[in-house]
Amino acid sequence: MPQPGEPQTPVEPLGPGYPPRMRVVVTGASGNVGTSVVEALSADPAVSSIVGIVRRQPGWTASKTEWALADVAKDDLGYLVRGADVVIHLAWLFQPTHDPVSTWTANVLGSIKMFEAVGRERVPALVYASSVGAYSPGPQDTRVDESWPTHGWPEAAYPREKAYLERYLDGFEPRHPDTRVVRMRPGFIFKRESASQQRRLFAGPLVPNFLGRAGLLPVIPDVPGLRMQALHSADVGQAYRLAAVKDVRGAFNVAAEPVLDADVLAELLGARKVKLAGWALRGPLAAAWRLHAVPASPGLFETVLRLPVMDTGRARAELGWSPGYSATDAIGEFLGGLREGAGLDTPPLAPDGPRGRLHELRTGVGSRP
Repeated sequence: MPQPGEPQTPVEPLGPGYPPRMRVVVTGASGNVGTSVVEALSADPAVSSIVGIVRRQPGWTASKTEWALADVAKDDLGYLVRGADVVIHLAWLFQPTHDPVSTWTANVLGSIKMFEAVGRERVPALVYASSVGAYSPGPQDTRVDESWPTHGWPEAAYPREKAYLERYLDGFEPRHPDTRVVRMRPGFIFKRESASQQRRLFAGPLVPNFLGRAGLLPVIPDVPGLRMQALHSADVGQAYRLAAVKDVRGAFNVAAEPVLDADVLAELLGARKVKLAGWALRGPLAAAWRLHAVPASPGLFETVLRLPVMDTGRARAELGWSPGYSATDAIGEFLGGLREGAGLDTPPLAPDGPRGRLHELRTGVGSRP
């Protein structure tokens, strides 16, 4: 078997409508989005081989896939992308929120290392995982397309880092005109197998799994601006696949309907709405974060309150993408996975174990990767 980054023997095209068979490199391949992207690519006849770059060896795998152990912030990336037709860059560190220098080093400097390796090795296409979080605050009553400013919200590391990388790519593209650059901007992404990971990353060890059961949460806070767009990980995997194999450039919003607001969530969870001002949640969330009771920073809550609602027309028209799951399907699957402590046999998606929550508390909630 060729080593990661080694060029493959050229293969004849599959016929009209298909590009030549492609070698695709995926960073962050063992996470929520990465596993779905790898699955989508492995089923595409236009893809001959996949290199999944991961920091830790997963037990899970997919056809056509070989794993390469590397840290994008620390290791040499040139040999890993050499000979690739497409690099899909998904790798991202959400924690530790109490150490923003660590996330900046991994996310911003690590991404820049990858972008520059793609440029040096003359990889024909780069597909980058941006986010709805890169967008500047937007209107509440209309949808925004991909031309909306991407300056993020400065109070949280996640939107700051995503916005910075948007600016970096603005400079990268003119320097590397032969590299096709695609920026995917998805909403919040869920699947059953991501439930344990997302509980660890955003809710923390004090939130019991049974809260995902309908009827157990008596109320849903109805806070002005608190709504989000979501989609199933399998659908975002297909969007990345299409961006890899089609000759497209630029940014694409991807999300499913409906927008998840207090009305939708109250119906889904069998709860009633209670109107609250934003400050009624800000204080307790900030206190819980400072006490290391929850991992998500208060700035992330502020970010969600200001997100615009995206128009996904370009992805539908130019990628030919449409979601197979509704946003309520996606969040419903996640809630089911939360109740079951579901996961997958990869280090990021490992299911909840009997001593996992104690380990989270001992090692500092929001203080470690």
